[in-house]
Amino acid sequence: MIYLIEDIINGILMGSIYGLTALGLTVIFGVLKVINFAHGSLLMIGMYIAYWIITATGIHPYLALFITVPVMFFFGYYMQDIIIKPIFKAEKNVREPITVIIVTTGLWYILDNLTLLIFGPQYRSIQDNALKGSMLEIGEIFISVPKLCGALTGALTAFAIYLFFQKTKTGRAVRATSIDRETASLMGINQYKIYNIAFGIGTAAAGVAAVTLVPFYNIFPTVGVLFDIKGFIIVVLGGLGSILGAMLGGIIIGLIESVGPQFMSSTWTEAIVYGLFLLVLFIKPSGLFGIKQDW
Repeated sequence: MIYLIEDIINGILMGSIYGLTALGLTVIFGVLKVINFAHGSLLMIGMYIAYWIITATGIHPYLALFITVPVMFFFGYYMQDIIIKPIFKAEKNVREPITVIIVTTGLWYILDNLTLLIFGPQYRSIQDNALKGSMLEIGEIFISVPKLCGALTGALTAFAIYLFFQKTKTGRAVRATSIDRETASLMGINQYKIYNIAFGIGTAAAGVAAVTLVPFYNIFPTVGVLFDIKGFIIVVLGGLGSILGAMLGGIIIGLIESVGPQFMSSTWTEAIVYGLFLLVLFIKPSGLFGIKQDW
């Protein structure tokens, strides 16, 4: 029974981190109405940035948030401004330009292979990491401290993004643009600047997820692919464009992956995850927590 409780707790914690990795993906979709296939690669870049900051300075892993997140925001902001914005301008009458999907797929391959070329295929992890393997003991239950910190960071990040969209003038402009970009433009909102901001926020969220993963996860050029696949499953499961759905969808996947092996092989656990993904697509394509409006 103790092992089952530990698995449930671990599933919720890891699921919250999964939700955090998918949060940026759902934010970008909610505003730009396109799937960013390079999201996993952006997460990978965030992990490398955090790794080199921590290694070079020796600071606490979570202090790297104060450098990694702003860097990732501006990276996403200018990537959208320089590479993706021209496509939106060329296809301004198309609500969901398919060319953007092709471009982000190309960015995925470019970023992954460029990282492989520069840093090589070696697996890296933080040395002298006090957090790695650190456990919180509650009676007979052991909880991973890095995963607990990551889950709390994920919840706070999701709440902060929600407050930004609901309570700030810029956030309301983002929501207006996501609902009707043409009407928002007539009201004086610069839709292309809003796209830059939304892409920057989504990329910054990937940066937060990267920092929470670095203390206990290996860093290598294709690490983003693993989280990219889960991210797409989570946003479809939770509901495209739904912040709450991303977090809850991540927890559902985390629980299946953690508790499932207690009763079946890991192969069947993966099959359940993909089976649930397909079932939701057939029964409720908007997702379990999807809403009629984008926000």
